[in-house]
Amino acid sequence: MTVYLAAILGYSGFLVGLGVLIGRRVRTTSDFFVAGRSLGPGLLFATLLAANIGAGSTMGAAGIGYSEGLIAWWWVGSAGIGTLVLAFWVGPRAARLARTHDLQTAGDLLELGYGKTVRAYVTAILWLGTLFVLAAQLVAVAFVLEAVADVPKVYGCLIGGLVMTVYFAAGGLVSSAWVNLVQLGVLVLGFCLVLPVALSSVGGLSGLRSAASAIDPELWDAFRGGAPALRYAALLIPAFVVSPGLLQKVYGARDERTVKLSVGAAGLALLLFAWMPTLLGLVARVHFPDLTRQGLALPTLLVEQMPIVIGSLGLAAIFSAEISSADAILFMLATSLSRDLYARFLRPDASDADILRVARIAAFVGGALGVVLAIAFETIVSALTIFYSILSVSLFVPVVALLTTRRVGSREALWGISCGITALVATEFSTGGEGVGILNPTLVGLLVSAVVFVGINLKGRTKHVPVG
Repeated sequence: MTVYLAAILGYSGFLVGLGVLIGRRVRTTSDFFVAGRSLGPGLLFATLLAANIGAGSTMGAAGIGYSEGLIAWWWVGSAGIGTLVLAFWVGPRAARLARTHDLQTAGDLLELGYGKTVRAYVTAILWLGTLFVLAAQLVAVAFVLEAVADVPKVYGCLIGGLVMTVYFAAGGLVSSAWVNLVQLGVLVLGFCLVLPVALSSVGGLSGLRSAASAIDPELWDAFRGGAPALRYAALLIPAFVVSPGLLQKVYGARDERTVKLSVGAAGLALLLFAWMPTLLGLVARVHFPDLTRQGLALPTLLVEQMPIVIGSLGLAAIFSAEISSADAILFMLATSLSRDLYARFLRPDASDADILRVARIAAFVGGALGVVLAIAFETIVSALTIFYSILSVSLFVPVVALLTTRRVGSREALWGISCGITALVATEFSTGGEGVGILNPTLVGLLVSAVVFVGINLKGRTKHVPVG
């Protein structure tokens, strides 16, 4: 067993033990789903930022940086912009409604505004789509273990799935929030130590710019005609504004001021962090120009180029990022299945204890399905793109409309979501993912969804109980 593998396995054991210990205090669905609405600024900031910095934000972004250069900033930077919109617009309104109407999931919010049919429809779509992003996190874990100890991908996915499933199932949002705080500390320390060492190995920023420009001058252009930046912005900004997992964490906030402070700080942190994996990917390109798989750029750099202590901390930081995001996705899967489907449709008379038990079972089922999908996928970004596209087109228009106007109904929501998803899929397959002009498939789906929603709403508003 290598030093790197031993460090990661020991760290994994610590996370599981911490999660199980804290989870012993969880007795109700309110604790499990929204942490009793008691999260203060520190814990909410930590659990949001840890959830947002995952496979895509570390290994995925570094892989894009390896192949495309500074344009990779837009992958994480767009998430930061979306998080700022959540902080100062959507989040406070959602938190106020959650406290007023005892909302615990995104499905609760949808039913409040559009009725139970829309709730069931969106829940089914997102439950399937969410499995893809869970798979992406586990693929990243497998890549790390493969790079440090030649662990086969199957076993890497199984290890990652087991760690995050056990500590999340133990205590839901409560245990996740405290474990995320530890993970975030390791993540920040690791990247802050790795980046200066990596840059010094290529002569600093000026040396990296010269080396990258010698390979391809476009690598040092963060805009490059605007199309790639627009593609990432359209994919990620709406997704991070209305992500069910992030909304549910916002529900756990102590008050609206906490939402603005914590989520806003997380958004700013993401804008800064976006440069780290981008630059590390470029450093890896300079040192290892012939990697066959760009997803291995970051772990390869850490193992082959960093001193063993720095490399170990960097690998622990990546592992923290992937596992913390994976538990956020598992949070969405477990709470959605147990509350939005089981308690709302299958057993409306279910007791609080029954719902909590089903949530924990759903966590294990979701974790197992995520492992199966992870084994099938070859890249991180491909799996994440599917999820973010479905998430944006399904939720952005109905959630924003619900929080900005009191006159909405189920008919426009159902038609808007259905037409948007149809347009997304049709554009993706008919254009090979290229889109129409400057409009990528996600933007096409969003525009169609918005036009259909507004058109039906203006033509004849569905009567529904106003939200307030």
